Amino acid sequence: MLLGLASAAIVVTVLMCVLSGPQLIAALSRERARAARLLLARGREGRRELDYDPGRERRAELRAGALLRSCVNEEEWAMYRDLGFLRVWGDGSRYAYLIYPHKPILAYRPHSGTLLSEYCVAFPDHSRPYGSARLPDSDDVLAKWLALTADEHRVIADANMHLPGRQVDPERVRRDLLRLARWESEWVRAA
Repeated sequence: MLLGLASAAIVVTVLMCVLSGPQLIAALSRERARAARLLLARGREGRRELDYDPGRERRAELRAGALLRSCVNEEEWAMYRDLGFLRVWGDGSRYAYLIYPHKPILAYRPHSGTLLSEYCVAFPDHSRPYGSARLPDSDDVLAKWLALTADEHRVIADANMHLPGRQVDPERVRRDLLRLARWESEWVRAA
């Protein structure tokens, strides 16, 4: 008896799905079309704009790159363009810094290649509604470059200091230092 009731319930459920399925699909299609028409009408009337512009980040990076290029010298711009990072000499020539986009400032000894420490600093974009928590790469590098060249001691004193390897892979830095040495020799030869 129980088996008969269970099979009857299954048959009734399947029949309801078969009979009401096309109507349900048609109703969903009508609702999607109505929502699309409403969104399009709002856009034409200027009441609603798209929240995301896929080219905004690209345009921001192009403007940031132009600004960086106007602030640094020709050698530093070529270094950033070719290698993806900048080197800033420290107080004297005993140490220098590598500035990567969205990574800590990395201190090292140029003569030995010894990594000294990572200095974490952040320059978030607080301009709303269009800003994001992340500056364009060139703006981030420019902010660190400006801070280091203007007041190196204050930046280093205010930064969170960590041992090398916390956020930047030491092997990557060593490869980058070798690339920098090759790049500098080619730069001197070309000049």
